[in-house]
Amino acid sequence: MKFFVDTAEIDAIRELNELGMVDGVTTNPSLIMKSGRDIKEVTKEICDLVAGPVSAETVALDAEGMIAEGRELARIAENIAVKVPLTWDGLRACKVLSDEGRMVNVTLCFSANQALIAAKAGATFISPFIGRLDDINLDGMQLIADIREIYDNYGFETQILAASIRTVNHVTEAARIGADVMTAPPAVIKKLAEHPLTDKGLESFLKDWEKTGQKIL
Repeated sequence: MKFFVDTAEIDAIRELNELGMVDGVTTNPSLIMKSGRDIKEVTKEICDLVAGPVSAETVALDAEGMIAEGRELARIAENIAVKVPLTWDGLRACKVLSDEGRMVNVTLCFSANQALIAAKAGATFISPFIGRLDDINLDGMQLIADIREIYDNYGFETQILAASIRTVNHVTEAARIGADVMTAPPAVIKKLAEHPLTDKGLESFLKDWEKTGQKIL
């Protein structure tokens, strides 16, 4: 499973990238706002830091506007994935941009039918939002499973990018189902290494080691 980091904070991306935990980055207008940076400036810096796809989102609501913004964002770097919403205008923009050879991330997916038509429109990535479905008592993981089955049935190459991940259990379940990519905030990715029994075991080992009176260095 590929790990994308869902943030526009350079220091957080750099830290995880140095650990080999970053296969790409996803951003959106909300994350850009939190960073307090100019969208083109911060996106360029992220693209220079990360070798994999960096999703940069359009803000126009009409297809023509999305296409124009997508082309402008794609000029920032070769690893830009233009992010468009799952609307008919977004799908029109996806078809044009993907036909031009650009990576397109179709976002805000909440149903298997939406994922199906995004794949037919040539999406590179489809972003189903797990956490937001859970928020309204729907099963976000079932959506991932449904999309996986449909894509496998017909050989669609669109990658399932599990988004709106809130917990480490979301990561585990998405990996078990077979999501190609997951994107999560840095804090969630860091928690993947945590376990109380690891902490307890380490504490026990260190206490025993102190009793030996030895040193390695």
